[in-house]
Amino acid sequence: MTITGSRLVAERSGLRLVIVPHAQPGCGVNILNPKSTQLIQGVEIEPMTQYPDERGLFAELFRFGEPGIGRDFDPEKGSRIQISFTISYPEVIKAIHYHFEQTDLWAPLSGMFQVFLCDLRESSPTAGNLNTVFVGAQRPWKLRIPPGVGHGYRIIGPEPGMLIYATDRTYNPQDEGRIPFDDPGINYDWVTRPK
Repeated sequence: MTITGSRLVAERSGLRLVIVPHAQPGCGVNILNPKSTQLIQGVEIEPMTQYPDERGLFAELFRFGEPGIGRDFDPEKGSRIQISFTISYPEVIKAIHYHFEQTDLWAPLSGMFQVFLCDLRESSPTAGNLNTVFVGAQRPWKLRIPPGVGHGYRIIGPEPGMLIYATDRTYNPQDEGRIPFDDPGINYDWVTRPK
């Protein structure tokens, strides 16, 4: 199925990734609930349960191979899990990335992230949809980002952001693609405006 007006980004093994044009700049749907019915198909959000006490704080990030967003990250079933972290300074934009095979699990630990998500999968029922999710220290949610969903973020506020993320395979540069953060077809609005 070809979406009228769409622009082919890449194609591999029958998975066509396209940009469905957005005439007006915008941020798509601001996701305010982890169980929102407006989430892009396959994207999942899991609140991070934290256990603070007088000594500090403890939280689990991912349980691989068990129910939850890490359910199929299982080395016994062939996953080659890689865990990485990045620190980004305020106002830095890291976007737009996509993968054909890799699934990402994100756990923003410090700072605040304006997460961009765009369904590039031409065959998806949510093809072309944009989501924005604000996560980090003030909203400790974890994200599962499936293959074919463009993603990235901007650090908002005065603090650097630290992101720990797991992938269900080791890094493969042939699996990763990039689109400029300011692609005119996606037309994502990264600007903070007074409200």
